Amino acid sequence: MLEKEPKIVVVVGPTASGKSDLAVLIAKKVNGEILSADSRQVYCGMNLGTGKITKKEMNGVPHHILDVVNPWNSFSVSRYKKMGRKIINEIIARGKTPIVCGGTGHYIEALVEGLVIPEVKPDKKLRKSFENKTTEELSKILKKLDKKRWETIDQHNPRRLVRAIEIATHIGSVPQKQYDPLPYKTLWIGVSKDADELKNRIHIRLLSRIKKGMIKEIENLHNGKLGKPVSWKKLDDFGLEYRYVSRYLRGLLTKEEMIIQLEKEIINFSKRQNTWFKRNKSIQWINNKNGIEEILNSNS
Repeated sequence: MLEKEPKIVVVVGPTASGKSDLAVLIAKKVNGEILSADSRQVYCGMNLGTGKITKKEMNGVPHHILDVVNPWNSFSVSRYKKMGRKIINEIIARGKTPIVCGGTGHYIEALVEGLVIPEVKPDKKLRKSFENKTTEELSKILKKLDKKRWETIDQHNPRRLVRAIEIATHIGSVPQKQYDPLPYKTLWIGVSKDADELKNRIHIRLLSRIKKGMIKEIENLHNGKLGKPVSWKKLDDFGLEYRYVSRYLRGLLTKEEMIIQLEKEIINFSKRQNTWFKRNKSIQWINNKNGIEEILNSNS
């Protein structure tokens, strides 16, 4: 399977759908190595909060682009693209199959489809002026500058809003997308779950991570147990688990409120992920591991 010419396998789907397990299964079948495509799993010490795969779950399959930067430092999609493309070429040179697996659509679009990232350097003065702005205020600013980009961006993510404003301010508007795709055939596989099943998986997974110590993990990040303290603002910017657990740790939410609000936000996030991936008509969707053999055989 997949040995006739260099080919990349991409495994996508919403959070808690079982992507990581499927990618490991595929890697075992096609002699593959896995590249994570998750914008938060690049950070060291952010394990339970991001649902990062464990060594045991990797089952001996090499995984790349996990734990490559400290959480008090920044990491960009352009850096991810450069790093990922180098690793893909190295995997193919070893005669193995690269398997890109994750739920961050923007990272996958950059790495696999070759989305060209605008070369605009960070503007410290501009960023400073936005420090006290709410996400609602940032959203309004971007809407005035570039409505098209505003319609597709995550309007709850201040870092992305500021970056889009930064680009629009410097070059007039966020440009039309341009691409430099990888020169390899790509097999797209999506993991799909019906809404009720996915909600249940999200619920069980969240409670399991809390039981395993997710709250303590996030508290340790803020307290500098990894080397430097991660500010409440930075944790809030990471979103989801980091946003709501940090609010609980600051006394802004009770534990029950934190769990209820976080679970709701993870469900909303999974819907946004599905919306993003459903636009890609090349994706072959399966709802369990049983369908993978047929897909791999038909694309060999």
